[in-house]
Amino acid sequence: MTAQVHTGIKAGLHRVHRSLVNVADDIAQGFFEISHSGLAMLGLAVACLCIALAARPDLRDAAESRLMTLLLERQEAMMGLIEPKAVNRATAMNPKDLPKEQAAVTNWISRKYGVAPEPVAALVSESYKMGSKAKLEPTLILAIMATESGFNPFAQSPVGAQGLMQVMTGIHHEKYKDFGGKHAAFDPVSNLRVGIHVLLDCINRAGSLEGGLRFYVGAANLDSDGGYVAKVLAEHDRLRQVAKGVNVPTLSTTPVTAPPVSRPQAKPQDQIAGLGSS
Repeated sequence: MTAQVHTGIKAGLHRVHRSLVNVADDIAQGFFEISHSGLAMLGLAVACLCIALAARPDLRDAAESRLMTLLLERQEAMMGLIEPKAVNRATAMNPKDLPKEQAAVTNWISRKYGVAPEPVAALVSESYKMGSKAKLEPTLILAIMATESGFNPFAQSPVGAQGLMQVMTGIHHEKYKDFGGKHAAFDPVSNLRVGIHVLLDCINRAGSLEGGLRFYVGAANLDSDGGYVAKVLAEHDRLRQVAKGVNVPTLSTTPVTAPPVSRPQAKPQDQIAGLGSS
């Protein structure tokens, strides 16, 4: 009886083994057929693509161009040259997003000084915002930028005045602490804000706008400011007219980039106060 049981179990296990082998063979055969069919379809697709590219040189050229672009992008990405979020560091905005008055000022400055309207739009917007807080006319702030640097954020004078507003970084380095340090002098918005701060100090010290501008350029105690105040106020008046919708000529058909204003030598007491050379 025991021998019969063992024989039965052995036979059952043999049948299970055979069944498993058959299932495995079926799976392998099915996988082979699917793979074979897939490879055949892939080969057919490649062949069709080659025929199409041979018949249409324009498609071939487009495909080659696209492939080259993808390869270059991959190479640049591996080298760290691609930075999609870099646009967040740009000081720029669409002039069409500005109110009509600010857009008119932006376009006029762009034409006159030969600078792109997008970064100018950001500076105009900031000037209006900060001018309102500081109780300064935004067109005055823009006129100072125009006279000082011609809207070149990297301008530097022989005596060390830097950036859009030509602030004397060495003297006013403390004012840049809230912006991360003195290198912020070359960040347009930071330079603009520090320049406004310096300008307000100058006006308060002088007791008048004209006197403040003389302090700003370092000519408070000199016989002449070299025409600086007149230049700023004239540009200020033109910008005010532009803001009102008046058609003001740019006075030139070619781009104009004003060089940094040459600052007069300030008296020692002005240098100590930090207001004699903006």
